[in-house]
Amino acid sequence: MLRMLFGDPPREWTGGSLVTVQAIDRFIKLTYAVSYRSKNEHRKQAYQKYGIWAEGLLRSLDELEQSRYAANRYAALIHHRRIEELTPAERLNYERHVYFDKNAYIRVFALLDKLGTLLNELLELKTERMKPRFSYFTVLRNMRSNHLHPELMKPLDELKERHRAPFGRLRNRRNTEIHYMNAELQDDLRMTLERHSVSRRLEDLQGNLADLDCAWEMIEATLGYSFRFACKRLERRH
Repeated sequence: MLRMLFGDPPREWTGGSLVTVQAIDRFIKLTYAVSYRSKNEHRKQAYQKYGIWAEGLLRSLDELEQSRYAANRYAALIHHRRIEELTPAERLNYERHVYFDKNAYIRVFALLDKLGTLLNELLELKTERMKPRFSYFTVLRNMRSNHLHPELMKPLDELKERHRAPFGRLRNRRNTEIHYMNAELQDDLRMTLERHSVSRRLEDLQGNLADLDCAWEMIEATLGYSFRFACKRLERRH
């Protein structure tokens, strides 16, 4: 959808993204098949819910990809590194970049938490016993600590560890944005306090985008592993 802003053709899923999307689609079909065949009303409703949650995750993946794409395209139109040096056109493109970049990194954690909720219920992990309001990472810690579904836990944990540094930076930006101030102004505040400078330097756009790329790779693979595992479980019940 957002590609139309740049006159680009619609996106087509390819490579690892296509494999992941196909796994989610397969899971959705299986949930409705299991639900249809079930004579237990509670079980029927539960699997209908899982299918709807998976559809929501598929939509969230699409929205994250679009936001990441737009953030990259607008960043490419910015050629100066200080606010006062930006042309009017660059300033507008910078504001657009900030909007889509912010939208993307907030969606990263929202998407993972939705996946955590689905896995917690589908696999009966009972993570709420550890923490009533839990995140995807709490779900993963629960699986690791209690040796639950190691064939899924191990690749998910390896992905988390491999992307620990960029996720830490993205989490800091997300927390700053939600709890303190506009995240894109954090470096400006730090430099002002340190040097009493009135010159505003743009944040590291390319570094931020590289972190988003890492997050995308982690999410794409995490969803792929999760839904392929979930499909195998449902196929045994179908």
